[in-house]
Amino acid sequence: MSEFWLISAPGDKTNLQAWERMNTVTSKSNLSSNSKFHIPDLKVGTLDALVGLSDELGKLDTFAESVIKKIVQYIGEVMEDSKDKVQENLLANGVDLISYLTRFEWDMAKYPIKQPLKNISEALAKQVTQIEADLRTRSAAYNNIKGNLQNLEKKTVGNLLTRTLADIVHKEDFVLNSEYLITLLVVVPKSSYVQWQKTYESLSDMVVPRSTKMIAEDAEGGLFTVTLFRKVMDDFKAKARENRFMVREFYFDEKELKCEKEELMKLASDKKQQYGPLLRWLKVNFSEAFVAWIHVKALRVFVESVLRYGLPVNFQAMLLQPNRKSVKRLRDVLNAVFKHLDEVAAASIMDVRIWTTTA
Repeated sequence: MSEFWLISAPGDKTNLQAWERMNTVTSKSNLSSNSKFHIPDLKVGTLDALVGLSDELGKLDTFAESVIKKIVQYIGEVMEDSKDKVQENLLANGVDLISYLTRFEWDMAKYPIKQPLKNISEALAKQVTQIEADLRTRSAAYNNIKGNLQNLEKKTVGNLLTRTLADIVHKEDFVLNSEYLITLLVVVPKSSYVQWQKTYESLSDMVVPRSTKMIAEDAEGGLFTVTLFRKVMDDFKAKARENRFMVREFYFDEKELKCEKEELMKLASDKKQQYGPLLRWLKVNFSEAFVAWIHVKALRVFVESVLRYGLPVNFQAMLLQPNRKSVKRLRDVLNAVFKHLDEVAAASIMDVRIWTTTA
């Protein structure tokens, strides 16, 4: 995570003095990397409107940041095994986030500056709110497919006692459509293979001789078929259990097994088809949300600066990226540089912060 501070100080005729003082004292000691943050000449409006807008922008700032974090988190969830590549997908207007911040330019087309500040604020709020609503809808649809697929895939793992048998058994393994005979599937521990072969025919009456066959094996045991008369099935199950042979409750239904396989394939296909468009949407709307958020920051700095320093509008906004080891020292230096401002104003220089993840 990289931390940025967005600050403003009262300007002079050219706005150079505040910038040069701050830049000199911070760069001399390598406390931070600095750049001017350009905010256009926005319409000020009335003092009452600014006071009300100040509170609204604080809430919108927090909301926009939360939406951005949700998008970043969800990009990580969607990319699954490629989470280490999330950062390269986080761009703003096609450039990395730090470049966008340090070269920020107000988007005149999206947010015309001739309109009242409240209109700009409402347009930003509407945009971010819509992005959040679309994110909820799209993530719910994708998560539903992903969850159903995971549930089916879970059935294909595990041992022979618990996993699905749809991808293991075949029609030829069973005696089907017989009024009298039935084929059971029995899980036998590896250590008991010999015992099974010697005893399965005598576990109950009416077991078909030489009807057993191992059709699958895992690390713990094997899955064997055995055919017997239906009327002794319960007795056979009880005797098998006494000998640690576990009969799976499974009845071969070709249509049901086919549906299960097709559902697994369909969900895997649906997930694959949705992955690309969803990731593209997330990337585009991360950019949109991030750009909107930084415009909220700019709007907030403008409003707070006018309220703090008065009219006519004259302040210099600056973006600082603190050296991680010098955060406290930087704070002290800035407070010292701007100590001619009242204490509340000096403290408020630190109010607005910008974070961005970095690889």
